[in-house]
Amino acid sequence: VQLQAFGGGLVQAGGSLRLSCGASGRTFSNNAVGWFRQAPGKEREFVAAISWSGGITSYADSVKGRFTISRDNAKNTVYLQMNSLKPEETVVYYCAASSRRWAVTRADFGSWGQGTLVTVSS
Repeated sequence: VQLQAFGGGLVQAGGSLRLSCGASGRTFSNNAVGWFRQAPGKEREFVAAISWSGGITSYADSVKGRFTISRDNAKNTVYLQMNSLKPEETVVYYCAASSRRWAVTRADFGSWGQGTLVTVSS
């Protein structure tokens, strides 16, 4: 499955953005989907994940209470609502799909999309 993340852009610190992750080729309604982010020179880190049905979610401690992951399987789309953004969150965000119905470990996500850049100005 081909994934594409979009919705990035420039936002002021404290502001909000909603990222979307779409799939082409086939539906990913039976797959867990995760969001990850990567700063230059650093490891790609886990941000959030959602199970195939949307019934289970998980977040990195650094984003709990500020970010919300959700999905609309009818639209074959997963969202990441990001609130209270911080300048240090100026990184590229990636979405990925797992072959499993629930996953949080980066190694369990095998289908990756091109990222979308989020820039948070101070």
